[in-house]
Amino acid sequence: MKKMITLSLSALMLTTLLAGCSGDSATGKKESEKGNAVADDLSEKITINLMTRSYAGGGWPPNHPIIEELNKKLNIDLKIEWVPSANYPEKLNVMAASNNFPDVFYMTNTEYVKWQSKNIFMDVKPELSKYPNIVKYIPEQSLKHFNPKDKYFGIPFYNQETRDSLAIRKDWLDKLGLKVPETIDEFYNVAKAFALNDPDGNGKQDTVGFSVEISPGGNFGFWGSARYLTSSFGLANKWKLEADKLVPMQTQSKELKDFIGFMKKAYSEGVLDKDFPILKSRDSLNKMEAGKSGIANVNPQQLYIETLPPLTKLDPKAELVQLLPPTGPTGKRGTPGTPASDKIVINSKIDVKKQQRILKLMDYMLSDEGYDLVKHGIEGVHYKKISADKYEQLDASIKDRQFLLVGWFFKRFDPLFLVYKWNDPKETATIKSYFDNNEKLKVNNDGFGLDSDTAIKVGPTIDKKWMDTMVKVIVGQEPMESIDKAIAEWKAGGGDTIIKEINDEYLKTK
Repeated sequence: MKKMITLSLSALMLTTLLAGCSGDSATGKKESEKGNAVADDLSEKITINLMTRSYAGGGWPPNHPIIEELNKKLNIDLKIEWVPSANYPEKLNVMAASNNFPDVFYMTNTEYVKWQSKNIFMDVKPELSKYPNIVKYIPEQSLKHFNPKDKYFGIPFYNQETRDSLAIRKDWLDKLGLKVPETIDEFYNVAKAFALNDPDGNGKQDTVGFSVEISPGGNFGFWGSARYLTSSFGLANKWKLEADKLVPMQTQSKELKDFIGFMKKAYSEGVLDKDFPILKSRDSLNKMEAGKSGIANVNPQQLYIETLPPLTKLDPKAELVQLLPPTGPTGKRGTPGTPASDKIVINSKIDVKKQQRILKLMDYMLSDEGYDLVKHGIEGVHYKKISADKYEQLDASIKDRQFLLVGWFFKRFDPLFLVYKWNDPKETATIKSYFDNNEKLKVNNDGFGLDSDTAIKVGPTIDKKWMDTMVKVIVGQEPMESIDKAIAEWKAGGGDTIIKEINDEYLKTK
């Protein structure tokens, strides 16, 4: 596998449209030559055009108080274009057609890799020594990912490698006289009890043992919310290094048979949610919040604001505790990690002084003062200090959503970026414990950051066909022998070439 994000038609169009942009312009070359000689003392006011994605609720108005604070601090006129995430590829397509890009903008991994050679992005590596906060809060290894040697054409957009975690209804365990499961067999027995033994006490068999969503093109890889069980059977987190060769999860015959066999048994005995083949995105968590499932993967940062409120409204005695990935037959367990892959890029064609001001803006956003501003907002406006270590969120924070730049544009590599200083300290400690436990059990993707052209061209197609077979085996529509057939077809359809290309790239890193 190569990408975290499935190649879209827009990305294919962009490759053609950008072909005419690949040469150095006279302006761009002149600016790059004078590079470090240009000083920026903030005396000149500079307009910065920034573009990023937006989600529910949209972005800020132009006169937002955080924008005004950043403008005053850095002597800039910051203009932000918030593009709905569903329209973002189309927006990039339009800009590519006109060769007219913003000064600084968010890039998804797929487009970023395809555009690198087009001389669109500034190489920030020679400049980073001037920006201590970027160096401090952005890991060097993440800067290297998906970049050619000795070049940083973008700065990573942080996503937490091991964010989500399984959670389990402790009140259901207590009611049924069970303990938090530690092994895969205990997990199965608890899930079976949740499905068959009326844990909610309503006299009906209307609960599920465990529920998962799977998707070969999802952000969390093939197995979606089932990925917390895959490591128990020795399955790779996409790529696994064995005898100095990278092996993809799609070809691990024995491990796949063990895992699929477990899922097949769970499905046939009513332990695995019968709806799992058609579940999307957040559906398994929705079932937990609706009191129909006692095991689900949760985002710890949303535990106290999204998951527990509807659950405790239904059942005031409901209690969730973290469930670590169960230990498998050979003692293996783990949480597959998903490193940062998307980037924030700076236009290579803009004035060098503007490039430096953008880097100053990003560096300030990572400083203690700047990070506090873009995360918590303005003291007295968005929050107030009650005592030395106690704060209160104010109504303006809810209205202004002062944290949008942190969530949708740029932030520290900080797993608690959505936990605020006014949050309950006990809740914060619980959230942190989820993250700390996840990190201890992190399973790396040994092939992360490596390139394969074939994976872009045919990977989504052969992966979907492969996954369709796995689902059919789980639900009993095909025999276990179909697993080896699916592996052979995946390899023949382009998988062998993907393996070769990924391993060729791996050898270049040694």
